[in-house]
This record gives sequence, structure tokens and C-alpha cells, in this order.
Amino acid sequence: MQPVVETLDGLERRIEVSVALANVEKQVKDELKRVARTAKAPGFRPGKVPMAMLERSHGPGVRYEVINREVGKVLQESLEATGLRVAGQPSLQAKTEGVPDDTLAFDVTFEVYPEIELPDLSSVEVKRAVCEVTDGEIDRTLQILREQRAEYTAEEGRSATDNDQVKIDFVGKIDDVAFDGGTAEDFPFVLGKGRMLAEFEAAVRGMKAGEEKTFPLTFPEDYPGKEVAGKTAQFTVTVKEVGRPELPEVNEAFAKQLGQAEGNVQKLLDDIRQNLEREVESRLSARTKDSVMQAMLDRATFDVPKALVESEIQTRVQAAREELKQRGLPNADTVPIPPETFAEEAARRVKLGLMIAELINKAALQAKPEQVRAKIEKFAKNYEQPEQVVSYYLSDRQRRAEIEAVVLEDNVVDHVLAQAKVSQEAVEFEKLMGQGAAA
Repeated sequence: MQPVVETLDGLERRIEVSVALANVEKQVKDELKRVARTAKAPGFRPGKVPMAMLERSHGPGVRYEVINREVGKVLQESLEATGLRVAGQPSLQAKTEGVPDDTLAFDVTFEVYPEIELPDLSSVEVKRAVCEVTDGEIDRTLQILREQRAEYTAEEGRSATDNDQVKIDFVGKIDDVAFDGGTAEDFPFVLGKGRMLAEFEAAVRGMKAGEEKTFPLTFPEDYPGKEVAGKTAQFTVTVKEVGRPELPEVNEAFAKQLGQAEGNVQKLLDDIRQNLEREVESRLSARTKDSVMQAMLDRATFDVPKALVESEIQTRVQAAREELKQRGLPNADTVPIPPETFAEEAARRVKLGLMIAELINKAALQAKPEQVRAKIEKFAKNYEQPEQVVSYYLSDRQRRAEIEAVVLEDNVVDHVLAQAKVSQEAVEFEKLMGQGAAA
């Protein structure tokens, strides 16, 4: 008999399932007879324990198992008969009103997957990010590599400026009390690199060896050190040394130091360009993919099952705990992590996942073996022995699945780009690479 499906709020549905008590009791008796063959009890030989005694000792547990099994069986048959795709775990509530004495009945509440209507892709607007790697980017990268290998020569009377290395003693106090992490001696850092807070660097800039300065510094509200975040401290800084940077020349020795075995400077520059172009391509692809996914998400008009969102939230909470463990936090398993922190992002991920899954099925965008291999081979080029990397990924099911997921996303992006209204978005190199954010 086709079960009656009651529509509740949104994606919630309810049906009634029931089992005959006579059927339950028959199965309980059959199970107790099976138990009786080997049952033991004081004063009785094995297999000779009276049925009444077995009913008292084993009956409740056996009856509970039988009811669970029968209700589960009927529930599964009923859900299959509805033709609905159930999302999450159904909830059962015992029903008594209007139920015959010889019947066990339950109201079953569950959520269903939404009906997803895909948008007309020709009306979707997306942006394809573009960025050119010029000689200027090569020169700037080369300069950064030189600065990373700079040597510093202390100069008496030199006023500290950006790119100089200063060695300082400092003491920070809040309400005239020193705080953890606010004191150091012979502490070196390079000005202008953002290692210290901007206000701290501004105070040190222009100072000379032997000079001392006291200044206030207000920590940002989002400062990682929660005990000082948002508070104002008084710092006393004594400059011990100011070092002028001496950058290495771009020559054969420098090229070898950076891994160019032949010491060929031109090949070094070519390697830098190739690495930058590879990184730029990856970041441009990520930005374009974000544009495609957001455009699809903006067209989503369906509700998402609360059960799937809750599952995603728990996954994110667990991932956060694992990250805390990796950082060495001793109470990572018990530290409070508010689930609502992830609620909005979890709902977004579930909605996008459902929409993309529908598009993959409708447009047959599943990852093909040759696509997966090509992606692995491209990725393996970053390693010294690419053939070993290819073999490893192809032989490891989990790693191969990771690449398949990437290919799947690529297929979706390519499919949307081929049909959507695409406009180019020029992105500055520094912005793309995450540089110059403070400015």
C-alpha cells in the first residue's frame, strides 16, 4: 500500500509506519526458542531452562531488537514506495492515538532533497580573471630573492630605514605591568617587511644604535594574542645595532645557490618566469572558478535540507579540532567551538554542492580516466621525478580521488564558461599574489 506523505515545513515530510504486534510476538517466541537450545541457568542443564524464565531474562532485549528490525524494514519499504530521496536520518515518534491495540505505529519525520532547476547558462554572467607576467614581475621576484639572502653590516650613526636590520631590546607594559611576549633582548628584524606591527616599526624607523624611545601602541582587536588584543601598551625600545643590507650579485654563484646547477643566470631567470607563470595560472583559475561557482549559487532558488547543513557544520567543527591538535593545543577535543560559526558557510557549501551535482548529472561532466591522468601528469612536472609521482597517484585510490574531484570542478567550470556570458577581469599581479594588501 502506498504510504500517505504529509508535507510539513519546507522540505520536511511525514509518513506513518506500523507493525502488527502478533508478528512481533511470533518472532520473539522464535528467537527465544533459538536461545533456549543453549541457554544456561543455575539449577538447570544447558538447553533445559524453562521458557517462562527465558522470557523474564531475555524477553525484553529480544523484543526490543525485533521491534527495531521490523520497524526498520517497514520504514525502508515505505520510503522506497514514496519515491522520495531522503536527506539525513529520519526521526521516529511513537503514536498511540487512534492506533489499534494489536498494532505498533510510528510517525516518521524526514527531509527530502529539493527539486533543483538549473539556470539557463547562456544568461549567466561570469568573469574570467587574466594577468600577464611581465619582465617587471621577474625583476621584482629576483629582487625579493636577493633580499632574502642579504647580509647586514652594522654601521655606527646610521638611522634605521626600510630594509635595514635592527637589533633591539624592548619591554612592553600594560597598566605598568609587563605581559607575556612583550619583552625581548637582542631581537633582530628587518624594517618594512611587516614582521612587527606597523606602529612598532614606525617608532623604530629613524632611530640609531644607542638610542632609546618609549611610545604607546594599541593592539588590534583581532590580534592573535587575546590577552592583549584591543589594549594599549607602553613600549620602551633600545636600539643595539642598525645593519645596512648588502645584496648578493646576480651571477653564477647566486644562480647555483638558487638551485640552478649550471650556474646559468639566464636559465635561472627562465625558471623564475616559468614558476611565476605556473603560479599565476593556478591563481587565475581559482578566481575564475570562484566567479563561476558564485554565479551558479546566485541562481539557486531552492531550500537545502537542514540535516545536510548540520552534517556539514559538524564536519567543519571536527576539522577545526584537528587543526587545533596539529597546533599542539592540549584541550583540542573539549575546547568550545560554536557550531553557529560555520552555519552560513555550511549552508552555502551544501547548496552549491547540490546544484553542481545536478549540473554534472544533467550534462554528463563526470571525470574521465584520461582527464585524471593528464591532470596528474601536469601536477607531477613540479617534481624532480615526475614518473614516480604519476605512479603514486594512480595506484593510491584516495589520492586519485582527490585529483578526480579537481577534474570534476574543471569540467563544471569549462562547461559554464562555454555557455555563459564571459567578460575578462584584469587582475594586478601584486593583488593576485596577495602582495601589497596593507597598502
